[in-house]
Amino acid sequence: MKLLQVRKGQFVYYKNELHKVYSVKPLAKKSVLMFRVKDMEQVDAKAEEITFYKPKHMDCFLFFGSKYTLLEKQPAEEGGYILITKPDPDYMDHYSLNEFEKVESVEGNNVITTRQNTVKSKEFLVMAPGEISGSNDIAYFKIADVPAEQLEEDAKLEEVLREKNAIRPSIGDVYLNLDNTGTAMVVAIFGEEVTLGTGDRLTFHQLYKADNWSYLYNVADGDFR
Repeated sequence: MKLLQVRKGQFVYYKNELHKVYSVKPLAKKSVLMFRVKDMEQVDAKAEEITFYKPKHMDCFLFFGSKYTLLEKQPAEEGGYILITKPDPDYMDHYSLNEFEKVESVEGNNVITTRQNTVKSKEFLVMAPGEISGSNDIAYFKIADVPAEQLEEDAKLEEVLREKNAIRPSIGDVYLNLDNTGTAMVVAIFGEEVTLGTGDRLTFHQLYKADNWSYLYNVADGDFR
C-alpha cells in the first residue's frame, strides 16, 4: 500500500490483525501510526506493510476486548456504539472516518453522541454487541494462520483489559501504608511500573494486589473516595 493512499481513520491489517490508522507522518521511517482495534495497543509501520480494509454490514470484530457486529438500517440505542463509515459532519460537529462514538441520545434515526456530535443515520453503522450468526469475522486477515493459543487469549481479553484499567494508577494518587499508617503519592509512572514518594517501585498489578497499600484519593480531586 503506497503512503499516498493511506488516510487517517482507515481500517488496515498489520501482522494479520485489524488496526485503525490514527496518524500519518510522511517523513518518519515508519510513517503509519495505528492502534490495534482489539485492545488499543499503539504501533507504527511502513505503508507497504499494511493492507487496506473497508468495514461493511455484518462484519464482526473485537473492539477493546468485546465482540461487535456492524449493522446497517439498525436503530441505535442509548449507551451503545456506532462506527462512522460515511462521515458528513456539520460545521459544529467534530468526527471523521471510522470513528467509534458512544450514543448519548437518539433523535429519530439520528444520534447525539457523548462527544456532542449529531450523526445522521446514513453516516454510521450500529455496533451490535456480540457475534451475530452469519457475520463475517474481520479481526484477522487470515484466521487460519492464527494459533489456537492466540484465539484463547482473545476470548479472555475483555476480562484482562477490565482488570488492567481498574488497577491503572495515576500521578497524584495517594496510598495509605497499612503497616505504618504512613501515606505516599504516586510521583512517576514508567511503562507498567509506578514510583511512590517513598521510593518504592511496584508494577501496577503488585500495587493493586498489595496487602499493605490501600488507595486513599487523588490530589487533583481534593477529596476522599
